[in-house]
Amino acid sequence: MFLTELGKVFVRSATYERQFLFKNPWDLAMVLWIPLATILLVWWIFSQTQITNLPIGVMDEDRGPVANTVVRYLDASPSLRVKQLYHTQADAKAAILQRDIYALVIIPENFSNRINSSQPAPIILQVNAQYGTHSGIIQTSVQGVVGTLSAGVEIQRLIKQGMSPTQAAIAYSPISIQRTSLFNAVNNYQQFLGSTVIPALLHILAMVIGATTIGRELRDRTLGQWYRYIHTGTSDLRRLTDSEQRLASKEVIHSESVAFDHMTKKASLSVLLFGLLGKYFWPVLAYSLWAALTLWLATPQDNIALDAMLTTYAAFSLLMILSFWLGAIFTLGSFSLRMGLSSTGFISVPSYAFAGVTYPYIAISDNAKYWADALPLTHYLKLHIAQLQMAAPVAISLPIVYGLLLASCLTMLLSTLLTKRALAHPERWGAR
Repeated sequence: MFLTELGKVFVRSATYERQFLFKNPWDLAMVLWIPLATILLVWWIFSQTQITNLPIGVMDEDRGPVANTVVRYLDASPSLRVKQLYHTQADAKAAILQRDIYALVIIPENFSNRINSSQPAPIILQVNAQYGTHSGIIQTSVQGVVGTLSAGVEIQRLIKQGMSPTQAAIAYSPISIQRTSLFNAVNNYQQFLGSTVIPALLHILAMVIGATTIGRELRDRTLGQWYRYIHTGTSDLRRLTDSEQRLASKEVIHSESVAFDHMTKKASLSVLLFGLLGKYFWPVLAYSLWAALTLWLATPQDNIALDAMLTTYAAFSLLMILSFWLGAIFTLGSFSLRMGLSSTGFISVPSYAFAGVTYPYIAISDNAKYWADALPLTHYLKLHIAQLQMAAPVAISLPIVYGLLLASCLTMLLSTLLTKRALAHPERWGAR
């Protein structure tokens, strides 16, 4: 019987919220269309899975046959594109400042003659290091081109001296390194960045929804109407416009204290908890679908084990649920929608920078590590990368799932307690 009553509370609260969403297109868009557009837009941005054809400039002061070979090799590199040959450093510098090119390769005078005379013949690379990704790729590619050309020149010189091709190759490079890329060997940036940026953006949107769903009722002084709807099952919301609701609230503001004192004495935590669960039911359902869509896009052709997919999906869904409750806590704790949104922005927006995806977690300061460890996104992305990109055993990531589950339960309980407190203090409603 008790569970039946709680079930009715849940259904009534979910019905109330559904009616509100259908009457307010912007709130509905935050649940449906904005996250969907975010997912598709980010995936479209990273549809070019590998970085190719980065524009560079060349200043050929030698104009010899070997220099021409260098230019051809640079242009043939998949990661590079020789956009223009420059004759003055001023023109090249202007192109770098305007981001027409990201690097300049300078082939000095007498380059070919120095090679033919067995003298050092350096090639100068000036790269815009402000762009770390561009800079790293350009430096690696140019080094590869120069290394290949240098090896060819030296081996040919040794062969002309009478050495066999095999001996010449060994003599030129007696010690070599054999590289084995364990994960993401092809530098797929859609897998590396795209699949991790989307959870970070959904985390931000979910916290905003969590803050606004309860915060708008505090702002509009309608939290009591939500509770009465749960408690009595009335459906007057359909008959009242937003302005009429606010007017009705203002008309009875002088008697709110007595009425709500009586109401909150009867409000049990279980009733409020199930009411909140119904209130956030539609966002949780929608964002669970967006989590599934994100993971489906992230693993279209990869051979990912089913238990790894289910573990990642469970963690993703828990991250979204936790985000909703965190947004609610920040708003209920301050009795202000503005403060709640400011707090969610402060917590969620920079969280991706602390997650260790773009900047190594091990390299950040100790204080930054403490902050990163307190952010749920850090732990989820650790699981996401381990399961979907590194094929790690599921047992390694289970503690993260348990941690997200425990955090969700604790924040759910705290939100319930803060809601009961808010119902007991209607005089503090109405803050912007």
